[in-house]
Amino acid sequence: MEKIYSKQQNNSCAIMATSKSTVQFLLNYSKSMNVITYNEMQFENILN
Repeated sequence: MEKIYSKQQNNSCAIMATSKSTVQFLLNYSKSMNVITYNEMQFENILN
């Protein structure tokens, strides 16, 4: 098992480039998301 995990993998960690529009979309999505907990259940709502 040590031999399996000690090998270095070439594509294990690649840095991804993001655009400003992608970051802005994710921030706006997280701002509009609302999570309500009721009787140990969670309801996720997207508020527009």
